[in-house]
Amino acid sequence: MKKIVAIFKNKEIVNRIFFTIIILFIFRIGAQITVPGVTIQGDLNSYLSGNNALALMNLLGGGTLQTFSIFALGVSPYITAQIIIQLLSTDVLPAMTELKRQGQYGRKKIEMATRYLTLLLGAVQAYGIIRTMQSGTYSSYITFTLLDNLGSNMEWLGYIYIVLVMLAGTMLVMWLGDQISVKGIGNGISVIIFAGIVRSLPTQMVTAFQTWVVQNWGTGNEVKGIFQFLLYILVYLLIVAFVVFTELAKRKIPVQHSGKSGGQTQSMAKASFLPIKINPAGVIPVIFASSIMMAPSVVVAFIDANQTNAEWLKIFSNSELFPMPGGWYMPWGLIIYIVLILFFTFFYANITINPQQLAENFQKNGSYIPGIRPGNETERYVKKVLNRVTVIGALALTFIAALPVVLNLLNVFGSASSLALGGTGVIIMVGVAIEIGNQIDGLLAGKSFDEVVAGGGN
Repeated sequence: MKKIVAIFKNKEIVNRIFFTIIILFIFRIGAQITVPGVTIQGDLNSYLSGNNALALMNLLGGGTLQTFSIFALGVSPYITAQIIIQLLSTDVLPAMTELKRQGQYGRKKIEMATRYLTLLLGAVQAYGIIRTMQSGTYSSYITFTLLDNLGSNMEWLGYIYIVLVMLAGTMLVMWLGDQISVKGIGNGISVIIFAGIVRSLPTQMVTAFQTWVVQNWGTGNEVKGIFQFLLYILVYLLIVAFVVFTELAKRKIPVQHSGKSGGQTQSMAKASFLPIKINPAGVIPVIFASSIMMAPSVVVAFIDANQTNAEWLKIFSNSELFPMPGGWYMPWGLIIYIVLILFFTFFYANITINPQQLAENFQKNGSYIPGIRPGNETERYVKKVLNRVTVIGALALTFIAALPVVLNLLNVFGSASSLALGGTGVIIMVGVAIEIGNQIDGLLAGKSFDEVVAGGGN
């Protein structure tokens, strides 16, 4: 309660929160404006919830794909571009690695390269989505009237127009995100995604209430329905608590510095450590895995849109079971999805915390891990600890990300697949909430420090 009072007493924090709310309000207005020349004629959201690749895009865009709004691409191309540039900057592309080491100048160049790559990926993604939605089941939910009116000879102009509108929407979303980062609370892109996820929570809870309480009312199963609804809420809260634990849990490696004086107290020595999160990669492995699962259908959409419903493409759907000899079924899509998440978790963890670079920095700064020799031995020790810790984080991340898929495959919620617990949304929501909380704590701490200085330290 004291913290809430302190927040409202801090004018800077209040202004930042108010500014963030205004930007999010503008974003939600844009999210309801459908791309000109496109008509939504059904509940596209209900179908997207069953397609995990496009469902992730809809999630990252804050629900903008279900209305095919001008913000339909959301920040998905920008996130993918960031990940690719970050990977190229880790000694894969020497020019990018050199830019990374050039301080502020290098960061500006890398950010510019990220934005150019965002435009390229956004154009490819937009065209792939249009071609995919023109065929198959999507055609009963969405109609591209502009393309139909132009005819086959001038159809390419319609594609260019819709792609440009979607690209403009993505760049505007990025600009709104930048404004939040500079003048608001939290990382702008993350906050926009967070707002889209939180927006869907009331709908999810209302659907759960109607499914178990309203539909059972007057049938003699009222008590059972209420119990199921309360159990659903409890399990949801337990999953959120589990994600919070995995986000905050870390392994602390003690570090000492040879430059410190011999009179250092024991408490000061304990304060020096290297924290390694059990999930240093965050939600990036899930995004990368989903992007790879979606890539084949996008590529096929470029070659031949009529093949987007081909049987062989369904192997990349993690929401289907495939018949095997003997009358049993194998979830190949789910298995591929889990393997990709595990792989990218370890891969990205070793990029985020580079043991070799860490060992070199320790040597330069005169730091060392007690009982471990500097150099190669330090590198091997950090790598061993990182891999062991990442095993826990990878399993936890895989469990949360795969949980809704497994529940839907088991048909736990029947036709109400949107009620599936867990998933990428919970991970993002918790991570962003923790990040915002840390920034508010930092602003409050800065205010307290200023008051102490102004009071002469009394």
